[in-house]
Amino acid sequence: MIGIILGNRYEIIEKIGEGGMAIVYKAKCHLLNRFVAIKVLRDEFTDDEQFIGKFRRESQAAASLSHPNIMNIYDVGAEEIDSKKIHYIVMEYINGYTLKEIIRSKGKLTAEETIKYSLQMAEALQHAHRNSIVHRDIKPHNIMITDDNRIKVTDFGIARAVTSSTVTTTSNVLGSVHYFSPEQARGGYTDEKSDIYSLGIVMYEMITGKVPYDGESPISVALKHIQEEIVLPSQIDNTVPANLESIIMKCVQKRQSDRYGNITELISDLKGIKSNDIKSLSDNDIESATRIIPAIEIKEDDIVESKTEKRKKKSVSKNKKKNRKESGGGVVFLGILLAFVLVTSLFLGYAKLKELLAVDEIPVPYIVGMQEDEARAKIEELNLAFNVTDRVKNDEFEAGEVIYQSVEADTMVKSGYPINVTISEGPDLVSVPLIKNKTLDEAEEILNDSGLMIGTRDPGFSDTVPKGSIISQDPEPLTEVEPGSRVNIVISEGPEIVNVVMPSVVNKTIEEARKAIVAEGLIVGDVTPQPSNNVEKDLVTWQSYEPGTTLESGTTVDLYISSGPDGTTEPGNRPGEIDGEVPTPITLTPSPDKEETEIKIIRLQDGVTDTVFNEVRKLSDGAFTITLYGKVGARYDIFYDDIFQAPIYSVAP
Repeated sequence: MIGIILGNRYEIIEKIGEGGMAIVYKAKCHLLNRFVAIKVLRDEFTDDEQFIGKFRRESQAAASLSHPNIMNIYDVGAEEIDSKKIHYIVMEYINGYTLKEIIRSKGKLTAEETIKYSLQMAEALQHAHRNSIVHRDIKPHNIMITDDNRIKVTDFGIARAVTSSTVTTTSNVLGSVHYFSPEQARGGYTDEKSDIYSLGIVMYEMITGKVPYDGESPISVALKHIQEEIVLPSQIDNTVPANLESIIMKCVQKRQSDRYGNITELISDLKGIKSNDIKSLSDNDIESATRIIPAIEIKEDDIVESKTEKRKKKSVSKNKKKNRKESGGGVVFLGILLAFVLVTSLFLGYAKLKELLAVDEIPVPYIVGMQEDEARAKIEELNLAFNVTDRVKNDEFEAGEVIYQSVEADTMVKSGYPINVTISEGPDLVSVPLIKNKTLDEAEEILNDSGLMIGTRDPGFSDTVPKGSIISQDPEPLTEVEPGSRVNIVISEGPEIVNVVMPSVVNKTIEEARKAIVAEGLIVGDVTPQPSNNVEKDLVTWQSYEPGTTLESGTTVDLYISSGPDGTTEPGNRPGEIDGEVPTPITLTPSPDKEETEIKIIRLQDGVTDTVFNEVRKLSDGAFTITLYGKVGARYDIFYDDIFQAPIYSVAP
């Protein structure tokens, strides 16, 4: 693939990665002069038309996503090279590492790093879920970390097109199985909560350095997701914060209904940890979040036996309680009384302390879509901090509008709390190419390569632009426009045809004749001097079209102009003259390239054309001479096999 150019613009430079579905290359976009990443589907997927159709639809849907933590998809295409079908996706090129590479290099991440990265991944998924797109393949391999330590979630739209056949024995796909939700492993219904489960597994790996389930084959790992309970992160590393562990364990519940209701709830809890607002769960909560009891097969005999045992144990228990009541009732009462006094004191003290330390909280307003100045004023008038963390190109928002806020609307925060925002720089504009003088097909190809389209197509006349080519375009070349814009064009229909009447120019000077001919929209052709005893020198003696003839504008008119008397006798007394026509001897030789040549001579005289000679002559005949008669100045056009050779004019003897 190295050196191949896809879509007439993306030149493959080097291979930078591969996975179970595709191989990733770095490429240069020659149109926009930037580097991009191109993911080319593996051969085993290109023959499955149903998959390809689904893949294209999902990739195009994913291309509509616009979020700082989601890798941009620029283009989706397919073409055939050397009889091989190539399907590819053009994506944003990112300098950085995958989250998997970061975990391997560090062993595990700190709680602060885990929370920071998890929050960015969750916010990316929140944007996708709001646009009805489920990722279905969240794993560290699909998470890029940029040089400025920002998360970029990749491969949106690809996983959705993959069927259960992805669970194979290939080492490349094995990575996905470690992060499958139980419903994906079963081939059941998947939704947004499937992404929450996979994100929980990624969080588990970040904080512990290992995945919760492993096995010798993808199938064995998938079965563990369905059947086995997960080991608490704190049992692997006792420094894992209890509240972070609680969030992870809630994400990875086997039943979808036991997980977070939506990704927004998860984001709220992650932000709570970040601001120390979430405390450790109670013992009961921890038990309910982490004790996942596998199904146990129970026989009928065991049920009968257990009931008998239960009655025996109940009897023994009553006797023990009775003995304890008789011997230690007073001690129990005293203990309860002391505990009540202690708890009451602590509660009153806490209430008093909370009253002293109480700080008013402010609901965060919704500022997405506002202009930067308006949004800043709204945030700062509430005594909150307005921080612009990024400015990005965006097709959905106008330049200067807020496209993302780090804290959701109506969230309660303290005075001075920072609200980080991303500002739109407007659409990623493209330059309109030059398509004037191009044919319609050429123009469409050029515009398609630029991400633009043909708009209106109006006809127009032109004396300089050939028929079918483009006379003008709107917008003009080099104008910056949004991708997908239309360029309106005017297509030439050639010169405008107008019927005119041939004027009379005989006995006029050449200047007068030229002005009269041009004024009618005609063109002056050959001007040939001819001797004349009847017309004064420098005056027109003959015109190729009779006066009053209807002609199309642009027709060429030839003229004869008098060169003065030739010194011969008056007409009618010249040697060889017959009825005012003089002889013109013409010597011809058949074409040397053929055995036989059809020779035709057409005479043009007084505006009338006549065929005066038409014979087939053999090459072996050699040269021959014929004599033709016509008035002085008559023109004889010679044709060989209907191909014009040269004109000959009759002159006075």
